Amino acid sequence: MKPEHAEPLFDDDAGFRQAFAKRLGGTPPSEANLRADWIPSPVGPLLAIADATHLRLLEFFERGLLPTELIKLQRAADSGIAFGRTGPTRQLAAELKAFFAGRSARFETPCAPVGTPFEMRAWDALHAIPAGETRSYGEQAAALDQPTATRAVARANGANPIAIVTPCHRIIGADGSLTGYGGGLWRKRWLLDHERQAFGYGLI
Repeated sequence: MKPEHAEPLFDDDAGFRQAFAKRLGGTPPSEANLRADWIPSPVGPLLAIADATHLRLLEFFERGLLPTELIKLQRAADSGIAFGRTGPTRQLAAELKAFFAGRSARFETPCAPVGTPFEMRAWDALHAIPAGETRSYGEQAAALDQPTATRAVARANGANPIAIVTPCHRIIGADGSLTGYGGGLWRKRWLLDHERQAFGYGLI
């Protein structure tokens, strides 16, 4: 099933470089510890940024918070962002290919997102939700032993800088409705439908 809004922003490396420079707000350096590349997907091209050992960011180009995320990452890593593909990006590309083909929902690429201690805990809780299943914000808060922290959990999910791999798309409203998603609600529905169909839980 291909979503109506998955027309690519670009389809080659030259287009990626132009799009990334625009989102970065300037020309990337020729050398840096952080390296940016793109990974095609059925829900649009994904921006992957990694250092030599860890994935640091995986985002949709249209995400409104992306420029802020890029600034935060550069400050935390004390590095600019150059073009290039590292070992973690290559591993991730293979895992995403298997995920979108419905062969595997397992991601083992080492990740090092930038976040507060609470955000880190909230993101860790997301990894306990199996592909094809969903949880409410209240259930996620309860998993953190902070059942009244639903708003804080929602904010943490909104700040998640590693899409799909850290599956904030699996969190829905208590009434079963789809709620905000940085990549757009159409992507959230597509991902949930894909996971339920590919991994045996039926369509949402």
